[in-house]
Amino acid sequence: MGIWIILIAVMIFSFIIQQTLQSRFDKYSNVPSSMTGAEVAAKMLADHGITDVSITCIEGKLTDHYNPQTKTVNLSRSVFGSRSIAAAAVAAHECGHVVQHATGYAPLRFRTALVPVVSFANRTVQWVLLLGVLLINIFPSLIWIGIGLFAMTTLFSFVTLPVEINASARATDWLENAGITNFETTPMAKDALKWAAYTYVIAAIGSLATLIYYISIANRRN
Repeated sequence: MGIWIILIAVMIFSFIIQQTLQSRFDKYSNVPSSMTGAEVAAKMLADHGITDVSITCIEGKLTDHYNPQTKTVNLSRSVFGSRSIAAAAVAAHECGHVVQHATGYAPLRFRTALVPVVSFANRTVQWVLLLGVLLINIFPSLIWIGIGLFAMTTLFSFVTLPVEINASARATDWLENAGITNFETTPMAKDALKWAAYTYVIAAIGSLATLIYYISIANRRN
């Protein structure tokens, strides 16, 4: 019963955080900035001496991300061409990941190393867990293989936390030092990125709670 309460609480908090994040983004999208998101990204990369990363515009809202394989900072339309504090914060955050990549930031290297394993786990874990439950009396170790795969996705969620928090810290420090934000708007940028970080925190907690739930099922079945 206890784990179900945690899972329900995670769902509720996840909804609240997503709604608050959207509200903050909309609010700070109305606070003007001197540069567009694309211009912020270009300046931050230039200030860090990074010349081999391109900046592109993609569809969607809050779909912004850095792809280290293609070396592209992908900014959504609402960020790419917008002159707002929200756009500046998001663009700088994604460039924070570029700086992490360029400087060999250890948690990012670890996270990148986990990607192939986690990709495989995401494709197979639900089927392995389902078969593990159905075949518990014939192949009791199968469910533990599934739990091991899910544990990798949980580990990935927790490794992601310092990567995202550090990228936000790099972003807000640079925005202020570069004069793009000031004493009034820097807290706004920090607030927007804080709520974005909360989505990763609640995802990690939810993944851990689900992992514990699967372990409890395996122990009861055994």
